[in-house]
Amino acid sequence: MTKRAETSLLTDQVYETMHEAIMNGDLPAGSRLRIRDIAAQVGTSVMPVREAIRRLEEAGLAERVPHKGAVVKGLTLAELVHVYDVRRLLEVEAARLGAQQISSADVDRMQTEYELMLAAIAERRVVALLDHDEALLTILYEAAANPVLVDSIRNLWQHCRAYKIVGAQGTLDTPEDDSLWRYQERLVEAARKGDADAAAAVNNESLINATSRIRVQLAAQEDAG
Repeated sequence: MTKRAETSLLTDQVYETMHEAIMNGDLPAGSRLRIRDIAAQVGTSVMPVREAIRRLEEAGLAERVPHKGAVVKGLTLAELVHVYDVRRLLEVEAARLGAQQISSADVDRMQTEYELMLAAIAERRVVALLDHDEALLTILYEAAANPVLVDSIRNLWQHCRAYKIVGAQGTLDTPEDDSLWRYQERLVEAARKGDADAAAAVNNESLINATSRIRVQLAAQEDAG
């Protein structure tokens, strides 16, 4: 019993470590998840690593590829477009509902995340930029008081995180492009006014823009490849 509990705890720790590496781009899409190599890196036996990879597969973040074994799951361009289409459906409505009910204290929290996001942009910290952007959006969406909606959106964020990193990095390399912050500025303003239609419109524009930026970056990578 004790050994089983210890193995489960180690599996949780390995899973969190690997999950974080995928979310921050250290393990990009297509990275091979070699069990023995990972076990050596994290200092465990292979069993917790094998179980952690199984959990990643269940979460849709890893997949089995012939002749390669487990790899970090990527998305085709068509799949990515589908993800962003669903994000628009959910996040436009989440912004509308959240703006109707959000408190002034929570709008202040959104403002704080926005300012931290600006600092991350100035310092070219892509992962921190995305973390603060998602935190800002989560505050607004949670105001809608629908946890299933928020969980569904977060799940979609996980699946397209690698491509959000690519898109944000490309935008940082284009100084005249203000799309990393202008939508969030308008979203905070709409939330402060309780303007549900404006919040929904901002999210719609933002996700259309993000889809376009990511398409350009992926096309450039494919050409380079």
